[in-house]
Amino acid sequence: MVEHGDIRVVRRGGSKINFRQPVITNDSRLLLCASGHSVKVFSTSTEECVHELRGHTDLVTGVVVKPSNHLQAYSCSLDGTIRLWDFTDGILIKTYDIGYSIYSIHTSAFHKGVVFTVTSTISDKKSESFQLVAVHLPQSGDQLVKAPELSAVISDVSSNPGAIVFGRGGEYIASANGLHLEVFFFKKQKTYRFFLKKDTKTGGKNTFMCVAAHPKDDCIATGHEDGKIRLWRNFNHQKEYTYSTLHWHSNAVSSMCFTPEGTNLLSGGVESVLVQWRYNDVSQRDFLPRLGAAITHIAVSPDGALSCTSHSDNKITIIQGIKVSAVLQGLVTGESVETDLMVDPRSKALVLNGKPGHLQFYSLKRDKLLYNLDIVQQEYIHELGLQQFKVVKVAFDASGNWMATVEERKQKDAEQELNLKLWAFDEQTQSFVLNTTVADPHESRITAMCFCQAAASQTTMLISASEDGHFKAWQLRRLAPDDGPSCLCDFVGAYRGLVPHCCCFSADGSLLAVSFQEVVTVWSPASWELLATLSQPPKAIRNLCFGRLSCSKYLLGTTDDHLLCCWNLLTCSLEWSTSMDISLLLGDPLTENIAAFCCHAGSTDLFVFKPSEPRPVFSLKAVCSGKVTHAVFAPREEMLESCEESSQWLNHSQLYFLTQCMDLMTFTTKAEEEKLMASSKQLLIDDSVAMTPFYLLLGKHRKGESGAAASGESAGRPPLPQGSGAVKELLRTPAHVLPSTSFLCSMFVKSLLVSVGDASEESKPAEEEMESEKEEEDSEGDMESSASRPERGSLARRSAEPAAPPLTKAQLRELRRVKKLDHSWLTGLLRS
Repeated sequence: MVEHGDIRVVRRGGSKINFRQPVITNDSRLLLCASGHSVKVFSTSTEECVHELRGHTDLVTGVVVKPSNHLQAYSCSLDGTIRLWDFTDGILIKTYDIGYSIYSIHTSAFHKGVVFTVTSTISDKKSESFQLVAVHLPQSGDQLVKAPELSAVISDVSSNPGAIVFGRGGEYIASANGLHLEVFFFKKQKTYRFFLKKDTKTGGKNTFMCVAAHPKDDCIATGHEDGKIRLWRNFNHQKEYTYSTLHWHSNAVSSMCFTPEGTNLLSGGVESVLVQWRYNDVSQRDFLPRLGAAITHIAVSPDGALSCTSHSDNKITIIQGIKVSAVLQGLVTGESVETDLMVDPRSKALVLNGKPGHLQFYSLKRDKLLYNLDIVQQEYIHELGLQQFKVVKVAFDASGNWMATVEERKQKDAEQELNLKLWAFDEQTQSFVLNTTVADPHESRITAMCFCQAAASQTTMLISASEDGHFKAWQLRRLAPDDGPSCLCDFVGAYRGLVPHCCCFSADGSLLAVSFQEVVTVWSPASWELLATLSQPPKAIRNLCFGRLSCSKYLLGTTDDHLLCCWNLLTCSLEWSTSMDISLLLGDPLTENIAAFCCHAGSTDLFVFKPSEPRPVFSLKAVCSGKVTHAVFAPREEMLESCEESSQWLNHSQLYFLTQCMDLMTFTTKAEEEKLMASSKQLLIDDSVAMTPFYLLLGKHRKGESGAAASGESAGRPPLPQGSGAVKELLRTPAHVLPSTSFLCSMFVKSLLVSVGDASEESKPAEEEMESEKEEEDSEGDMESSASRPERGSLARRSAEPAAPPLTKAQLRELRRVKKLDHSWLTGLLRS
């Protein structure tokens, strides 16, 4: 995380959920997985993210459920800490500071108060080496605890958590690394090592890839690079060990796992097939094929009801029996992104390349994939060296009703194939439907494409520029009254045989700028007249961007000779220029701000500025390592109210960008981040809870209680807590460190009891009320006679006033009942 004043650069959405093996809870209701700097808790039934456990300051490298408490979990990170979470409520319980970067974590019920972690060792070798150490977690009431007591268990281990496993409930631990298998027995304090040759006679590769241990028998299963699985037995003897070989996978076995009872062994690899081996009869196998991508991890719930697989396309598949019950899909980034980052105007979703031949619509707010759209509409063939169609360009119009895509396929001995497709949004399916396909829209590769974003535009216009030296204007028209709109070419433009590289519309759609190498041409879309040409030094222009709102008269561009230029369109002259190696230039669609990512000394700097002002609005050095080539401004649903001048550019939109490592990053304010952290750390009590004695015990008294009612309490009754700090601490404190239940129960029961003095005082008005009821019942029969013989004074008064009708017995009882009702809830409702 990079921090500068009030601005922070953090991972927000789109993090990898397949980085480490996921964990399914004991009741199979929740799934935990590492995701960037946090741990995500998903519901296995609804696929929704229930909690996001935030607190680590670096990459989370492992998650395990605490063996002694199945409602808590440990997480480790490269920040050198182990954190204990109550994942059902999303509360951080304790932080253990180890002081070293942790690459994986392992636990066993056999070892209480101890966790096993993989840390790096100081070595003179060029390659980094790792060791397995036991960390003794001290018992302390503090939330931040130092854990300096470390003891080495196995040296020279793999950083891959799938290569280390406990066996028989923690009696031994097995570690596979390279070509050797190492088994350490805790009771004997003895280590056995087994080696394999590098290559077999048939050319197979024996490198260990993963390891699994049978929960009841002395059997270790190892997966290898050549796709074979070996079952090791009698490994507690150095020379008398044996192993049998299983083979189905055509490539490396990436993950294996035994079921809780040990009846089946699950394995997976690049074939996207989950193989289930019968432990007692390995010749019998069951398969779950077509899981979509290569399997990277396999996990099984402790009760055996569910299993899950992680995949290389940032997906977790939850399996019940032999059927897929749920899919948790993260943001698919792959090795590269061909399209630019776009925001769908309708759903506000991030749009970019997903699966091969697809576009993915990813919700940044919910951090969840909405859907994949098949653009190529051809079956993808997994074959090395086979050239297939790729989606390289995408654009949306201002309303989000139309989307344009470009797909291309390069072949060695044939011409390049191009397809331009127009997609219309369907209200019924809430997705895009193919409307028009234009085969070979240009003679060469398309370099740029954009829609006219003017809201008042009567027609939908699309511009495409190509290496063939032309740019084309496409318009959607109806050929017949009963037909739908179709895409037709309206204009073909060129300039002196030069190759166009980029194009963009002004905010009101009245101007179109197209760059032809070192020349910028300005066109009128209404008449297709060339209005002006802006020449530059002999270097090609890479980016173009119009100013907005008060800066709409400016046009900005970057060149290959590291210049940022700003032209004044009113005078058709260069307003200013500066020397900057800008890799990406983009404007905020809601403000005048322009963001420029500048490469410097192997890292990227960010400058946010307005074209009319010489001083940048915001600047930040070393945002990330490498070059940033993909970024987008995403409009906020709720505008921030930041008073700091350096962070006001984030009030309307949020800036997202992709690093070279394909990590999705964003800029956020410190107040916004602390608000999210506070919501994840504290358990908030809902104010709509009923007014019960237990509610009062927690310190939530009525606000409208009068002083007389408070002074009327008996001294014999213990006072209830008045929302003190102790009560607040009681709410935040985990259940396992609270006082005994008998102590809390006795305090609660005493608060409900009434003393003898109060009972005698309350009984007197009750008796008086009963006597008054009796007298009223007796007097109701004589009401008419008493009314016919009034006193003279009262008779004189009643003669002047209209006589009121007498109340019946039922009305008197209803009146007494209404007087006894508690109307304090109405007062609280009105005050809220």
